[in-house]
Amino acid sequence: MSDREAATVERVLGRLGRRLVVGLPLGLGKPNPLVNAFYARAKTDPSIELDLVTALSLHPPTARSDVERRFLEPFVHRHFGADYPRLDYVEDLHRRRLPDNIRVTEFYLRSGAFLGNPLVQRRYISSNYTHVARDLVDRGVNVILQLVAEGRMGGETRYSLSSNPDVTLDLADRLARTPGHECLMIGQLHPGLPFMHGDAVVGPEFFDEILPPAAPYRLFAVPREPVSVQDYWVGLNASELVADGGTLQLGIGALSDALVYALLLRQRHNDVYRELLSRRCAAARVPTGTARGPGPLPGPGPLGGREPFDTGLYGASEMFMDGFMHLYRAGILRREVFDDPEIQARANAGRLDETPGLVGSGALMDAAFFLGSGPFYEFLNGLDEDERPRFRMTSVRRINQLYGGSEALEILQRRRARFFNTCMMVDVTGAAVSDGLADHQVVSGVGGQYNFVAMAHAMEDGRSILMLRSTRESAGGVTSNGVTSNVVWEYPHTTIPRHLRDLVVTEYGVADLRGRTDEECIQALLAVTDARFQDELASRARSAGKLARDWVVPDHARGNTPAALAERLVAERGRGLFEDYPFGSDFTEVEQRLVRALQYLKRRTRSRPALLADALRGRPGDFRDEMARMDLARPSGLRERVSARALARALEKTRT
Repeated sequence: MSDREAATVERVLGRLGRRLVVGLPLGLGKPNPLVNAFYARAKTDPSIELDLVTALSLHPPTARSDVERRFLEPFVHRHFGADYPRLDYVEDLHRRRLPDNIRVTEFYLRSGAFLGNPLVQRRYISSNYTHVARDLVDRGVNVILQLVAEGRMGGETRYSLSSNPDVTLDLADRLARTPGHECLMIGQLHPGLPFMHGDAVVGPEFFDEILPPAAPYRLFAVPREPVSVQDYWVGLNASELVADGGTLQLGIGALSDALVYALLLRQRHNDVYRELLSRRCAAARVPTGTARGPGPLPGPGPLGGREPFDTGLYGASEMFMDGFMHLYRAGILRREVFDDPEIQARANAGRLDETPGLVGSGALMDAAFFLGSGPFYEFLNGLDEDERPRFRMTSVRRINQLYGGSEALEILQRRRARFFNTCMMVDVTGAAVSDGLADHQVVSGVGGQYNFVAMAHAMEDGRSILMLRSTRESAGGVTSNGVTSNVVWEYPHTTIPRHLRDLVVTEYGVADLRGRTDEECIQALLAVTDARFQDELASRARSAGKLARDWVVPDHARGNTPAALAERLVAERGRGLFEDYPFGSDFTEVEQRLVRALQYLKRRTRSRPALLADALRGRPGDFRDEMARMDLARPSGLRERVSARALARALEKTRT
């Protein structure tokens, strides 16, 4: 903690007293050194009541075993930097030792990071992203801490809320309409934070205080994830739903990466793309007719297409992430929007050239927050003076909904919107589980998912698309090999109700549920369910009177198996397509092999006999580079020898 940060804390205490309700931006926008200064001060003085209200508290990964420690410590040092200022309150939450005078309340959690942690689970707020500003004011927020960028515009010093205008702009607006509610806005500069345009640009008067940069540290860069065969097929199936000249919303993660990769394939290697789609099982055509009812309902074709993009896409996304960078570089993210309804209508009609000087001046991307990899931040910082204004950051209230007085314009801009989100499970009538478990343990949060689902239904040509893997590996799974279906009969917790059901995509195809009967929804979802679970689900549906007794799972859907999916990608993977890390990796080649092996080991630890069997069969001498990277080349003692052998067996089993 620097003297400047300590002095700021004392000034705030002197002005507001001992009760501080501090709002912190979601994700990247937290000024970690300043946050740590407030937290440290409250830890040493129990008379201070400190409430930290935030979301997505970013934290470098922490090892849970000796083997994980050997892998993570060198990687974390290299990727995040030895000087990265971890958030002290997150460290204490993981250790479950938060002081009694400090509360941390989050409305969105790092996925799965705090399962079973009562300090976090008890203090989670379930709230739509668009309601967070309201909830913060209701909780008495009196300090907002924000990481900001500094720049010059029109010869004057200006500041950018950069990665996080999302809630901060909504808060500022609500506070301005709440007389007598004092709240200090404090920013801290970071020289590496991109100066973003749009509503994110504010004047010095926006802040009560601006602190200079803390000791240099890197922005938190999310390590890029591997993409599996299962993920790739979800992405391929989803990509056909995207309409040229339309609008795109994406999140972060392997399924979104797979979708972006498929869109790039559609643009750059259209022949390969079309051939792959023709090879997939017929389930992708969404057969939903009953044995005695109408024929198959329309499939996804009319909703999107398979041709390369001519007009291109516009991004209107809660989150701006790496995928949009790749789409921009490929010439897909290029549809321009304008904040004048007349001009936008002309643009939609393809008559933009009637007004000289407009082409090339519109916005290509509007988003509420950004988060991504190191190369993504380099991309944003490298935008030239003509490109930068075309990537706009704004409030979550504007992005995630159609309320606020500009609905007509936003509907014009967001034509043919495809709002993609991911979920964990879906029941057979189309209700989705995205944020929590049966016992109310929170995995992540609602975030903006409900907002986008509702918005899709409010638009004439908009669609909500939920992507999920049809199965997952888990202890105590339904089948003998520990695989569980993510298409379920029922679940006691849902995020998206069934009356807002729309499009659901798995690796086996697309289920179009909008406007369908319960029976038609069940049939459509069974057609994109893993074959191992179809009969049980169909039986339950018949018993409940939701499925005709004489209906049977179509023959084509009986081929919904992981082996069939893998076989369809064999040739392309041999040609260098569909690699594990399609957009580059933050891991070395040796580390990539270790990642696969460690994931295998993690699954094997559920069975102690299986793990011991691996330890007896492993041959560390066959994997000298990997053993050296893990500091197990010369194991010392029984524990290290067992670890080396078990790891060697995992490397052998996951070798590609």
